[in-house]
Amino acid sequence: MKKNKYTIDDIVSNLNKYLDKEVDNLYSTYNYIKVFYNEEILNFVLETCYILTTVYADIETINASLIYKLLKTDIEKDLINKFDETVIKIAKGAYKLDKIIYSTENEYLIEYYKKIIVGMTEDVRVIMINLSSRVTLMRNIDIYDKKEQKVIAKESLEIVAPIAHHLGIYKLKSELEDLSLKVLKPDVYYDIVEKLNSTKVERDALILKMTDEVKKILDSHDIKYEIKGRSKSIYSIYNKLDKGRKFNDIYDLFALRIMVSDEAMCYLVLGLIHSKFKPIPKRFKDFIAMPKSNGYRSLHTTVFGVNNTLFEIQIRTFLMNEVAENGLAAHWSYKEHRSASNLTSTDQKLEFFKTVIDRYQDKIDTNVFEEISDDKMHGNIYVFTPKGDVIELPSGATPIDFAYKVHTKVGEEMVGCVVNNKIVPLNYSLEDGDVVKINTSKQSNGPKLSWLKIAKMTQTKNKIKSFFGKERKEEVIKFGENTLEKYLKKKHITSKELLTDDNLKKIFKEYKCKDIGELYFFIGSNKITPKSIIDYIYPKEEQFELKKGNINKNYNEIEVSGLPNIKVNIASCCNPIPGDEIIGYITKSNGITVHRIECKNAKHEKRIVEVNFKEHTDNKYLTKIKVFSSDNATHLADIISKLSSSGIVINNVVTNIVNLKYNYVISFFIKGKKELEQMINNIKKLNYVSDVERIMK
Repeated sequence: MKKNKYTIDDIVSNLNKYLDKEVDNLYSTYNYIKVFYNEEILNFVLETCYILTTVYADIETINASLIYKLLKTDIEKDLINKFDETVIKIAKGAYKLDKIIYSTENEYLIEYYKKIIVGMTEDVRVIMINLSSRVTLMRNIDIYDKKEQKVIAKESLEIVAPIAHHLGIYKLKSELEDLSLKVLKPDVYYDIVEKLNSTKVERDALILKMTDEVKKILDSHDIKYEIKGRSKSIYSIYNKLDKGRKFNDIYDLFALRIMVSDEAMCYLVLGLIHSKFKPIPKRFKDFIAMPKSNGYRSLHTTVFGVNNTLFEIQIRTFLMNEVAENGLAAHWSYKEHRSASNLTSTDQKLEFFKTVIDRYQDKIDTNVFEEISDDKMHGNIYVFTPKGDVIELPSGATPIDFAYKVHTKVGEEMVGCVVNNKIVPLNYSLEDGDVVKINTSKQSNGPKLSWLKIAKMTQTKNKIKSFFGKERKEEVIKFGENTLEKYLKKKHITSKELLTDDNLKKIFKEYKCKDIGELYFFIGSNKITPKSIIDYIYPKEEQFELKKGNINKNYNEIEVSGLPNIKVNIASCCNPIPGDEIIGYITKSNGITVHRIECKNAKHEKRIVEVNFKEHTDNKYLTKIKVFSSDNATHLADIISKLSSSGIVINNVVTNIVNLKYNYVISFFIKGKKELEQMINNIKKLNYVSDVERIMK
């Protein structure tokens, strides 16, 4: 590392440009810590601090960046006494991230380490130190041997640079990408540099000519502005070339950026430019009305400029430009000259947490993560949608709260929930970092009143109550009537038999209903169930008589040779379904148990009886399959969606990971073997599925 590349004076000078807070005490910090560092580390720390000032880091962050490498040394206690709580907290976070040993062996680990960085970071300023430190490392990478350089560059490109992108700190992102490409593909890097240099005179001339034309337009309307030619990063040019584009076809090598005073002026400038230069419609993007998740705002348009050359033009306010270059910190420091100490507010945490998602929930055993618990956020939890959007919920919130927070319609159509690739009940307490997928169906009958006892948030409860308001009452009544009819049909009871005058009097008195409409409303809103009504009106003996000849219940479609009306059970070890060859054996106290003929649990039984599924069956039967994935990405949501679209009723899903590859044990209800075989064949056709097998214990 070059000696005295940056000094404490350089750092203070930069800080004074955007902070009016007293920064002279930074000299005291510097004089205190410099005796504990050797020259190489001191230069590294100073360069990191200087980079932080270019992205508007606050004074607490600068102090923390000077001291964090001294934690866990003999002077740690002295540091804690000398600096305030905020500085120490940021420094501790930076120290922990500094100790992580990354791995980029596969996409699984790359995504996992992004999540680790999020999980260990309560304060976004910790990430800013980590990014700046990585830029310093890449700038001075020649102190390492070639093999180590490639490892560091790959980490920087695949783990660290994307996080700079998520935070909107494009200045650091672009530098990390360019420096990494220089190490990983030097031939490509220098070839692009050479091409840029060889065309520089021509490009500069065109940009100057276009700039003059745009200036004439703006000056004629007395608009105050600043205009710059924009250079495209080497790495972004490489990406386009890598996708098959030719160097001469990369249109946004010619680009202008226009900064004006306010949003309204942005749109005025856009209109003026379009009136002079013909735009390409599909290349217009309005990131002011619809900002990116990391806070980026700007208008982008591509026009046929001078000499009929395509120019990309970005139009933004001065503040938008600072945010685009420097990320979140610019929100607080630019022009307002105030401390960025509120960087830890919930909204700003979300700007970062929103875009980084852990798609894989398995933990890696490493000592550094034992310290994460100190950095957990309190009061609220932050959970993710499968697309990576973050949802803030109170501690103890359930999938019902999550669904309604996403959208009321999602809550009303919810039929189940998958958390971290596992099916969970609706009363499950969500935890920080959970990835939550709500299964919905347009055939859903809406929320249940019982959800009011499960929901945590008042807002959720109010939405559920609203569903059962007057405007929905007729719908709920009709639903309740249909629900009762379906249940009675299943029990072979007619509504005429149940709803006699005498029975209705008993029911109204027992359930405090004033009329039949209110009874149906209570059933439709799940306040009472058809089963409870039947159990109340008909004693068990009467129910037995009503069902006489139907003892087999759900499995009355199995014929037992010579033994009519005997109790039949389906064996859970092999789960036979219609179409399987089956046998039955007589148990001592539980009727007949039916197995698949190849089941090992039935092979040695002596009390065998012939059994058969009836030719026409209406019921669905439980079975299990195991789906083997051929890669290390999770496809559970896709598989569940495919099953559900085929009318399959899923009972349970268990996810396993073996050698970083997923397999899923799925139990579900199905009509028979023919349908099962067709479904298995459909799943096998998925390009990420290596095999599917039916499970038998």
